[in-house]
Amino acid sequence: MTVFLDIVDPASVPKRELASGDRIPSIGLGTFGSDNYDNQTIADAVKTAVKIGYRHIDCASVYGNESEIGTTLSDLINEGLVRREDLWITSKVWNDRHNDVYGACLQSMKDLKTDYLDLYLVHWPFPNSHAKGVSVDSRDPNARPYIHEEFMKTWEAMERLVDSGLVRNIGTSNMTQRKLELLLRDCRIKPVCNEMELHPHFQQPELFDFVVKNGIQPIGFCPLGSPNRPERDKTPTDTNPFEDPVILKIAAAHGVHPALICIKWAIQRGQIPIPFSVKPAKLASNLRAAIEDPLTSEEMEVMKTVDKNCRLVKGQVFTWPGATWEDLWKDEE
Repeated sequence: MTVFLDIVDPASVPKRELASGDRIPSIGLGTFGSDNYDNQTIADAVKTAVKIGYRHIDCASVYGNESEIGTTLSDLINEGLVRREDLWITSKVWNDRHNDVYGACLQSMKDLKTDYLDLYLVHWPFPNSHAKGVSVDSRDPNARPYIHEEFMKTWEAMERLVDSGLVRNIGTSNMTQRKLELLLRDCRIKPVCNEMELHPHFQQPELFDFVVKNGIQPIGFCPLGSPNRPERDKTPTDTNPFEDPVILKIAAAHGVHPALICIKWAIQRGQIPIPFSVKPAKLASNLRAAIEDPLTSEEMEVMKTVDKNCRLVKGQVFTWPGATWEDLWKDEE
């Protein structure tokens, strides 16, 4: 059976200019398939997304699927369907490789079959999690609180990646404002992006304003509220933006699913959402939300009222003895 894809002209998707001068597409494809999809299914979704018009692919070594994604992207390039220079490929160094950033980067580049990365992020600011095999759903018995001096060693290795030309841009993820303040004070090369949980029920206005004020582009993961996130990340107090009456009302006015309102809001707010889907129709509608039927200024104002400060990705697997997940996000002088 022939599948007809809804193609979006990549040139019509707006881009954000980073502090480095590089331009990044204003919407990307996330590749964390949670526990619901195997690696090849995610790689096939990447193939479909690129054919539809996506040019920004957000990867990470810990997702365990960079090799399959790399094969897919290489095939698309070799077939002449896309040029490498038209793709924006992001990867991230995982906690157990903070003491070998260079090696971790080379491994991701090898897996992704590229000779450079457009953006490389420190996935979590916990360089103390060096134990091999520490994954997204296991606890590190040696975990301890953030240590700035250790993080700076990691960041200096990131800076050397830029110096070497292996990486064009570097950034952070899952940071707090105080951690970013310390990094900006001590770094040689500033982060151009900070990837952080951002959706209508978790808007993080203070941190969002801080990164923007400091010339750092916010990238928002879980832009739809991540209803399919792993069970380990779910708690009874979590909320779902798709059930929010304000968002439902705006969605009805536009005649679209609430997910598209979340994407429109994110892009118009100035962040870069990286929604994930394996379904061609959803991939296309998510991408079209970036360029069609924007929210009104009144609707954008109303969206501010739905913030519930509901963090969904709590990071509890990184807690040290005696700590709760809330301790990961506390800023101390």
